[in-house]
Amino acid sequence: QVQLVESGGGPVQAGGSLRLSCAASGRSFVGYTMGWFRQAPGEEREFVAAFSWNGYTTRYADSVKGRFTISRDNVKNTVDLQMNNLKSEDTAVYYCAAGETTSTSFGAYEYWGQGTQVTVSS
Repeated sequence: QVQLVESGGGPVQAGGSLRLSCAASGRSFVGYTMGWFRQAPGEEREFVAAFSWNGYTTRYADSVKGRFTISRDNVKNTVDLQMNNLKSEDTAVYYCAAGETTSTSFGAYEYWGQGTQVTVSS
């Protein structure tokens, strides 16, 4: 059974930092891109960042460039998202995803975690 389990969310003050982690298990993720999406209340799920299997491709949403950094450990099957200088508009449930794609579209990703809440207060 494939599982993606996120951790590291919580409340934080604006300007602060959080580090999200995602542990993947249940199958080989060779060739899979791993990424992060987020969904705020009443909004559609949106792309945040992605890291390809070979590391040749990393992608970021314009709204997080320069503040968020995605990293990946292919031995441990983990992907992290370091979030700095957080803003109130970053408040959302953050989801880890895996797929044989480097797309920014959530429909292109095959596996999903349950999500972790990030709440940024100003």
